[in-house]
Amino acid sequence: MLPKLAKLASAFPKTVKNAPCQEIVRVADDASLDFLPILKCWPADGGPFITLPMVFTKDPETGSRNVGMYRMHVYDSRTTGMHWHVHKVGARHYAEYERREQRMEIAVALGGDPAITYAATAPLPEDFDEMIFAGFLRKAPVEMVRCKTIDLQVPAESEIVLEGYVDPHERRIEGPFGDHTGYYSPAEDYPVFHLTCVTHRKNPIYPATIVGKPPMEDCYLGKATERIFLPLIKSQLPEMVDMNLPVEGIFHNLAFVSIKKRYPMQARKVVHALWGLGQMMLTKVIVVFDEDVDVQNTSEVLWRLGGNIDPRRDIFFSEGPVDVLDHASPHSLYGSKMGMDATRKIAGEEHFRPWPEDIKMSPEIVEKIDGIWEQLGTQQDRKPQR
Repeated sequence: MLPKLAKLASAFPKTVKNAPCQEIVRVADDASLDFLPILKCWPADGGPFITLPMVFTKDPETGSRNVGMYRMHVYDSRTTGMHWHVHKVGARHYAEYERREQRMEIAVALGGDPAITYAATAPLPEDFDEMIFAGFLRKAPVEMVRCKTIDLQVPAESEIVLEGYVDPHERRIEGPFGDHTGYYSPAEDYPVFHLTCVTHRKNPIYPATIVGKPPMEDCYLGKATERIFLPLIKSQLPEMVDMNLPVEGIFHNLAFVSIKKRYPMQARKVVHALWGLGQMMLTKVIVVFDEDVDVQNTSEVLWRLGGNIDPRRDIFFSEGPVDVLDHASPHSLYGSKMGMDATRKIAGEEHFRPWPEDIKMSPEIVEKIDGIWEQLGTQQDRKPQR
């Protein structure tokens, strides 16, 4: 573990005094959002939205930093909504400031190294510094600079930084917004961000992303998370082989998982364990397959799903937290979830019967046919058939 610890230590953020993101400083009446080309993405959106912000907050008790990506509905040149979901760490910080009747300082960084922007979206354990994670990803520490008017630090290489605050108990209608679910999220009350200072590069680049019906731009961030965090999940669940969060399932509606099955009901154990892991708690449907199933192949997944389940025996339900954007749940933030065991049934499981073998062509025929595709007039780049 010592080399790994040394590598992690080299990822810790480094504070600098001078930063490109502070080449221009606008304060007081000069602080405005009007110079930014902020997008209104969909016809029924409540207005323009900042869609790719890194929102920096600090725990009032421990001082630990959190960075999250929360959309910001622009009301005017100096105020926006702050769309904190109740499950997010930023919302937890704000709730503590409200309890103390204190104003909460916020910094919003836009642009810079994409690894840093990605880190703001990553489902890290609470109170794990996203800037350490960003440094680990980019194999170099993130240089941080103190804001001009508030006691927070931001990445020095950002393009634009918005400094400001959120008052306790202040709410304003935020939305509607054409969201990554493919539907408009409804207009609801959310906290209000007040802008007090803008700093930026001399010629800043304004970053934005469009979300909407999948697949859309944000699906690549989701797929990166699937791949980057799979080893972490496997460290908790060693029987896990692979996982596919299909873009059509918007990452928290549907998950296909393959496992090395060794004992009865192991698939159910995996499903319930996943529902207990961070943001996986929001996954509405989890389907578990055997290790020889390629869960990245939707065609194979649907074939195995149709052939390997008995609905009464293999489908089970739970209740718990769901995503705030889930319009199908009977209650906001709370609903049901479904697990499906599509693995081969083994002795000890209910209504076990001998499981049939897959149909496979003999190796001699496979080798012969693979060698004559071109002679048969088929496309030369055809993949060998099994």
